[in-house]
Amino acid sequence: MAKSHSTKPFYNSTIPSDWTTPEFGTVFSFLKSFSFSREQLTNEKTADEIQNIHYGDIHATFENEILDFEMEKRIPYVKDGLISNETATDEEFPLLKDGDLIIADASEDYVGVAECVELRNVNGRKIISGLHTFAARDKYGKTAAGYRTYILNHPQVVRELRRIATGFSVFGVSKTNLAKIKLPLPPPKEQQAIADLLHLMDTAINKNNLLIEKKLLQKKGLMQKLLTGEKRLKGFEKEKWKEYHLEDLYKHMKGQLLSKDKLDASGKFKCVLYGELFTTYKEVIQTVKSKTNFEEGTLSKYGDILMPGSTTTTGIDLTVTSAILEDDVLLGGDINIFRMENDLTEPIFMSYFLTHTQKRKVLRMAQGITIIHLYGSDLLPIKFFIPSKNEQKEISKVLQVSDNEIQILKTQTEKMREKKKGLMQQLLTGKIRLK
Repeated sequence: MAKSHSTKPFYNSTIPSDWTTPEFGTVFSFLKSFSFSREQLTNEKTADEIQNIHYGDIHATFENEILDFEMEKRIPYVKDGLISNETATDEEFPLLKDGDLIIADASEDYVGVAECVELRNVNGRKIISGLHTFAARDKYGKTAAGYRTYILNHPQVVRELRRIATGFSVFGVSKTNLAKIKLPLPPPKEQQAIADLLHLMDTAINKNNLLIEKKLLQKKGLMQKLLTGEKRLKGFEKEKWKEYHLEDLYKHMKGQLLSKDKLDASGKFKCVLYGELFTTYKEVIQTVKSKTNFEEGTLSKYGDILMPGSTTTTGIDLTVTSAILEDDVLLGGDINIFRMENDLTEPIFMSYFLTHTQKRKVLRMAQGITIIHLYGSDLLPIKFFIPSKNEQKEISKVLQVSDNEIQILKTQTEKMREKKKGLMQQLLTGKIRLK
């Protein structure tokens, strides 16, 4: 690698003087997109086998700028009958191919404006561009395969896209405005070199993610055996599990609603809010200004088990539990608190146990349609078999080792992503040139 020297203006920045700056519309042509809603899509393979790229998946599902169909298995299908097979096989039908871009034309925030993916390894699959997306194809071969998606990641291009975005709660760009955006294009060989280097980094990230998936499957199988007694740890083979009702082990309480004015970034007093049970499982990240004037029970005791009181997404979320392993953490509203009544349980084991073996029983107690509520007091009569506290501890240790291995791999993935992001910015702006 080498640093660039001679430069020329590009928006509010500079790029190497040997790069060109054509408008998007002179490099790419737009293809037909479709507007199928989520209700018209399915994750199950259909007879027509037409796959649809939804703008929501560009924002939230696909992790890399390159959408590799040999790697990504979460691409939904259009339900049969919405597009006839005769239409889909017509030469004029806008099926997409390797190197095509799919650009999200709408976003709930400026950060996601015109996020895009480039297709790789389509290999005969029937792929269409879906709701709130633009599909674009290189007209004359001015861009290198694997580099196209990164053009819209140049900091000044991103800035211009956000500048032209319109809307209030949802921001969008039009084809007309997108067509006028200038693109910073290195010479073809340099484009390919950049694409190849970033692809190598994606390959390393994908391999790490596959290893994470493998470890998660292994952990799932291990939990299924250890948490049901199908597999017993050495030394506990002859001990019988005992039956309890949840109310034999815990009493139920509710957290206290915390207004925003009570939250503070000082880190002085820890607090768990309702939403964190979904997003930061087993972590405590919020803080409050004072512990005074809180209702009895809203300060945690070691061993408390927390469970959400409602959700607007899927009922499965209600089965997520978290063990609190310290005293005096403030517990926010809409949280079900189960507090130990005796010394028969080990908190980490019970968190695993309730989350992964009691889902059906918990979900049977859930109420509601658009907002699903779970009243913890309704759960107290449920019954189950659990091992002795000593066996619970040993099972927890085994599962925590598995969790730690997975977390190490996830941390490695994040570090690789950050490294790629930093290098990408240097390469896309020409601050570092590849020889």
